[in-house]
Amino acid sequence: MGSSDRLFNRKKTVHQILGGGFVADVALWRQRNISTGIMIMGVSVWLVFERSGYTILSLSSSVLLLLITILFVWSKAASLLNRPAPPLPDLYLTEEMVAEAGEFARTQLNSLVSTCRNVALGKDSRLFVRVVACLLLIFAVGSLTDFVSLCYICLVLLLTIPVLYEKYEDQIDKKAIFVYRTVQQMCLKIEEYISMLRKLDLEKIQ
Repeated sequence: MGSSDRLFNRKKTVHQILGGGFVADVALWRQRNISTGIMIMGVSVWLVFERSGYTILSLSSSVLLLLITILFVWSKAASLLNRPAPPLPDLYLTEEMVAEAGEFARTQLNSLVSTCRNVALGKDSRLFVRVVACLLLIFAVGSLTDFVSLCYICLVLLLTIPVLYEKYEDQIDKKAIFVYRTVQQMCLKIEEYISMLRKLDLEKIQ
């Protein structure tokens, strides 16, 4: 399939679009254990918030308080009874993980800043319409759900849409391009109709 048959004439793969690193591997389920763990953790957190009525701040402080208290008592008891201390692993971020995350964040932020600048300067009317539509969609979704549920929905979408698109990208691209071209033709016809009405109005005025 040629590049012209791809949505937005893209030449990169889905993995490359997502950054090509650890984040892309997780989103496309190439790190199955990590992806599964994130999904299970997301579902668990959402259920806790929905059923218990906790807020993010209250739940975080309660969990940290309980964890620190358990580890503190365990450590003191272990020193008194000559037992081993709590088996805490040495957790640290490698330079590669930080570099990949930083590069992904830098790319996305630069793209966002460039988009905002083009919209603010009125360089792309279609882009302005898309941004307005996205903001209205976010407003509508935000008015229907809370922040935790919204984060959960975004997590589920992040872990399902990319992998499904990668699996069925040929079929999705064909249908999306057909819809896009149909809408584009309709917009052109509407523009022609509006320009024709303007000409008629000008002729009447003259």
